[in-house]
Amino acid sequence: MRGANNMPKVTQEYFDNKRRMIVESCYQVCLRKPVEMVTISDVIAETGLSQGGIYRFYKDLDEILTDMITNMRRDYDITDKLDAAVADQTASFEVITRRICRVLAEAMEAHLMDIQKINFDLTVLAINEPERAGKIIGNVKGKGNMDHLAKVIFPYLFKASAEKKLEPRHDPMELYQFISSAYVGIETNCILTACYGKAPMQTECRPGAMFDILATTIIMLFGGDADKKEIEDDTPVTPSKPNNYHIYPSGRKRKR
Repeated sequence: MRGANNMPKVTQEYFDNKRRMIVESCYQVCLRKPVEMVTISDVIAETGLSQGGIYRFYKDLDEILTDMITNMRRDYDITDKLDAAVADQTASFEVITRRICRVLAEAMEAHLMDIQKINFDLTVLAINEPERAGKIIGNVKGKGNMDHLAKVIFPYLFKASAEKKLEPRHDPMELYQFISSAYVGIETNCILTACYGKAPMQTECRPGAMFDILATTIIMLFGGDADKKEIEDDTPVTPSKPNNYHIYPSGRKRKR
C-alpha cells in the first residue's frame, strides 16, 4: 500500500489539460443556454467531474468564463484581416470601407451560432449584472476585435477621408457612435435570426447584406461616392442557411 508521500504527483500538463477540458465544457453549455443562466452545476455535469474535482482547478464559474472568453478572443481574432483591409495605400476610401465591412460580415457569418451568440449573451449579462460582468471581462487576456476597431480601424477611416479631401456630414465622434451602434444592431438582429428564427419586426437579417448596406451608409456619411465599387474579389458573402430549431431558455433545442 502506498504511503501519502508516494502518491503520484500531478504534472503541469495534467493540470492544464484538465483546465482546458473544463473550459471547453463550459463553452458547450454556453452554446445551449444563455450565459446568464449557466451555473457551476451545469459545467460540473458537462465535465463528469465531481464538485470537489472541479474546484481543484477553478475557484468559481466566473473564473472559468474568463478563460473561456480569452480562448474566444484567440479563436475569433480578425485583427490581421482588418489590418490587411486597410494596408493598400493606393486604394480609395470607398474600397477600403467595403473591405473592412466584408471582413466583419464574413467573421460574423462564420460564428453566428457559437462565438457571436455567446458574445451577445455576455452583453445581456453586462446589462443585468454589470459588476459581475466587469470582473469577468476585466481578467480576460488579449485584445478584442472591437478594441482594434475603435483604436486602429476607425481612426484610419477618419484619416483616410481627410487625405481624400472628403467632407463628412457629421461630427467625427457622432459618426463613430453611429457606426458602433450600427455594428451592435447588426450583430443583435443577425444573432436573433440565427438562434431564434426572427429578429425584431419579424425580419430575417444576414450579415453579408447588412454590412454591405452599412458600408454604403458610411461612405455616404463621409461624403464619398457610394456608387464606387471594389472591382477585385467582389464575391458576396454566402449567407448561412436558416436553422431549423429555436434555442429556449432551458438550453434545449426544439425542432420547429
